[in-house]
Amino acid sequence: MAAQLYSIIISVLLLLVPLLSLRLLSLLPAYNPRPAPGTRKPNSKTRLLIVLGSGGHTAEMFALLRDLDCSKYTHRSYVVSSGDAFSMGKAKEFEAMLLKKVMESPKHSILRYGSYDVSVVPRARRIHQSLLSTPLTSLKCLLACFTILYGSPANQFISENEKAGIPKANGPTYPDLIVSNGPATGVIVILASFILRFIAAPGTKRKMRTIYVESWARVRSLSLSGKILLRVVDRFIVQWESIIPVTGGRGEYYGALV
Repeated sequence: MAAQLYSIIISVLLLLVPLLSLRLLSLLPAYNPRPAPGTRKPNSKTRLLIVLGSGGHTAEMFALLRDLDCSKYTHRSYVVSSGDAFSMGKAKEFEAMLLKKVMESPKHSILRYGSYDVSVVPRARRIHQSLLSTPLTSLKCLLACFTILYGSPANQFISENEKAGIPKANGPTYPDLIVSNGPATGVIVILASFILRFIAAPGTKRKMRTIYVESWARVRSLSLSGKILLRVVDRFIVQWESIIPVTGGRGEYYGALV
């Protein structure tokens, strides 16, 4: 009986391993990805999820987003780590700037502004945190990210939006696009999105495409986040041509973006 059970388990594993491997390979991006034509309808509602990190990461991210068209990215979701008041404040300032730009444009309309929310997740890893305790805090962050990826979390600034006449977002659930530029939280968010796509969670088809932008400070080597996400994200963008050789053909260079 034991030998028969053992044989069944081995047979199941031999069947599952190739199937899971094929599923994984189907999700991993091409070495030289290009936008797939016709995957989204023109003028469709788009939920953009932006991962912010403390200090330099946040400053670089908003430099990258300075020309963001909020009429195209109709709902912006910002993810910040617990205790990061700096990034929380910068998100609020950036949205105020977008609103002002819309209202000062010749064809201003509050509907062109769209909406936004800011969500707080536990820190994946604190500065100088022991490596032994990092897996536990990363797991807490991962579980929180699953919740944030599905639907629009409670907006900490919703009352201010309502006062300004900004409608509440009823749009997409899972984000259409996730952008990160290196914080540890960004790695966890992208990992969570990859897991949801791997298990084919309902509603994830053609959702949660990912863009990683390597820091401007990285001239010849990748950051730890970049090394982890190099083979996972859909688009891997670098800001120095000298770093392309270490990306194994995955890096896309468009000049300095910040």
